[in-house]
Amino acid sequence: MATYLDFEHKIKFIQEDIISAQVRHDLAAVEKHTKNLDKQVEKIYSNLSDFQKLQLARHLDRPYALDYINIILKDKYEIHGDRHFRDDAAIICYMGYIGDEKVMVIGEQKGRGTKNKLKRNFGMPHPEGYRKALRAAKMAEKFGMPILMLVDTPGAYPGIGAEERNQSEAIARNLLELAEINTPTISIVIGEGGSGGALAIGVADKFAMMRYSVFSVISPEGCSAILWSDPAKAEVATNAMKITPVDLKELGLIDDIIAEPLIGAHREKDAAAQAISEYFLKEVKELKAMSDTERMDARYAKLTAPGAFKE
Repeated sequence: MATYLDFEHKIKFIQEDIISAQVRHDLAAVEKHTKNLDKQVEKIYSNLSDFQKLQLARHLDRPYALDYINIILKDKYEIHGDRHFRDDAAIICYMGYIGDEKVMVIGEQKGRGTKNKLKRNFGMPHPEGYRKALRAAKMAEKFGMPILMLVDTPGAYPGIGAEERNQSEAIARNLLELAEINTPTISIVIGEGGSGGALAIGVADKFAMMRYSVFSVISPEGCSAILWSDPAKAEVATNAMKITPVDLKELGLIDDIIAEPLIGAHREKDAAAQAISEYFLKEVKELKAMSDTERMDARYAKLTAPGAFKE
């Protein structure tokens, strides 16, 4: 069963009318309701608040990394383990082809259903997950494969075991190594990009966000709890934090916004996957046209630009 947010209820009723008309083979009614649906989608989704965009980024039906991998990656082969401790299922790594391009895909996976969410640790990687991601990235560098990273996590796992195995060092190591890795890299926030847990696979030549995704140093709930001792003020915090793609693009913190379908990836998964695939192939082509020195210099300039100021 599809899940609908409060502001999507009109969409739900119209889609139910379309299904009913299709069952009755009433083509005139289908056409009428479809036109009405298009109008409502334009009206609702063109005027979303930042908090509503946050809700979409966390939508239960929103595609996760593995959903996109299953759609766009051909001849895929999964890579397991960090060669130090264990295989962290919150990070997934696959080799395969996007179009004719051989690629390494690294993603954060939240999981669906209680059993799978526990297996994936709700998309919160342990240090061994980030070490697995780095191992896969190094393998891609060795064989000259571009890397696609799909960011979707509330944050790195803050448990005792993760701290005992040096969570902060694992994240910092990824930041350093991915900044220096000599192969084209593209990172895309597909849902929720939370703190260092997202940044650990977010250092790349090109960093993009999907239309309904967020990227922040802390969750709005955490921010409101710290500032006002009231997690219920998450909406106020969301508006103040500037965590949506449009705000971050204006601040120069991301390179591009990927135009997923206006109605959202949770309603049109295949079209959203196609948008990711097209963006990746376009950017990889441009990056490959650069020499290694040009690409690395451009990456260095991009990574050192945030925080610049004018007097």
